Amino acid sequence: MTEFHMPVPGFHVTGIDDYEPLVGRETIERLREKARCLHGVHIAHVNSTYYGGGVSQLLSSLTLLMDSVGIKTGWRVIVGSPDFFSITKKMHNALQGGPINLTDRKMELYEAIIHENSIRNHLDHDIVIVHDPQPLPIINYYRRRGPWIWRCHIDLSHPNDELWHYLSPLVEKYDAVILSCPDYAQKLATPQLYFMPAIDPFSIVNRELSQEVCDERLHHYGIPTDLPLIVQISRFDRWKDPEGVIKAFQLARKEVPATLVLLGNVATDDPEGENVYESLLDQREERIIILSRQDGSLVNALQRRAAVVLQKSIREGFGLTVSEAMWKGKPVIGGNTGGIRYQIKDGVNGYLVDTIEEAADRIVRLLKDGELCNHMGQQARETVRERFLLTRYLEQYLDLFNSFEPSFRLVGNQLNS
Repeated sequence: MTEFHMPVPGFHVTGIDDYEPLVGRETIERLREKARCLHGVHIAHVNSTYYGGGVSQLLSSLTLLMDSVGIKTGWRVIVGSPDFFSITKKMHNALQGGPINLTDRKMELYEAIIHENSIRNHLDHDIVIVHDPQPLPIINYYRRRGPWIWRCHIDLSHPNDELWHYLSPLVEKYDAVILSCPDYAQKLATPQLYFMPAIDPFSIVNRELSQEVCDERLHHYGIPTDLPLIVQISRFDRWKDPEGVIKAFQLARKEVPATLVLLGNVATDDPEGENVYESLLDQREERIIILSRQDGSLVNALQRRAAVVLQKSIREGFGLTVSEAMWKGKPVIGGNTGGIRYQIKDGVNGYLVDTIEEAADRIVRLLKDGELCNHMGQQARETVRERFLLTRYLEQYLDLFNSFEPSFRLVGNQLNS
């Protein structure tokens, strides 16, 4: 029996056809054709938080876009105690090269919480996509009816050996592994694919905003606009190097007057975020504004009004905030690491930097040369239109789903017929 969802008057949910002015009718028709034999297939995405960070933002849009092409797509979020998320945050850091004390107690708690979540969540879907290390062991507790995929958004270029030795047997239980770029490839029996994330241009964070709305949001939070704005937007995480951003700004303003805004949030699965945020507060002053807010319109307004956007990460799986700012025609100064290198072409649509001094120099260069800033911004927006819109990401998933043996699709298609 086909399910129908009644539309709410006056409320529009973005679908595949909304992308036609950006990507063309041919692309939309190609996506619909690739999705046609997947109609009725039931998919579940599983991760660890509904908000805070790029993964939840990506899933919020991707699940709706999948539904819009006829694939029944759900989203499950695991729950856990503060101790559990403290352990998984340590795992996150260790997968990006940090140290970890991987005790038996930590592994037992990690696996016990996931076992509890497996009881609460009935993952009898045709395809299950598990995101990042937090829910990784959940595959142990189900009799699979179709492919299971592990999607890792983390920079795996130098994982901690002890932790990877523990996790890799779990990873190899999956039918496919998706990483953000080839730099993160590991020695695995499981096939590995590379899907760089992408943005939803119609989300609250990215949709067009009028000058009046931008001004209202900035005024609401007491952000002055009399001087050029230098902005970094990201979770409060040491890997994002907020201290380095502040130092770079302090060097740059010796030559050019400006205001720095560090805006972040604290995700529910990141217990370190609050401590990182609080450690920065002593550096606040009239021209250094540090805010922890969950406000997509504020993010949008800041990126649109910024003269320069930074993402000075030390490690970065991808960095959606880079593409978000580039979509708004802003040159981004990014850390020369991970997925940022795949978005920014140094000196063409932004800058890649390795040091605080380099970041300061590029800030000064862009603020002093408005023509250069505008030209780079135009190049940045076109880069995103060509490579980092959500339609490309959807197509990669459709190709993967269609590559699996067709038997898992039979039940869904029979129900849909």
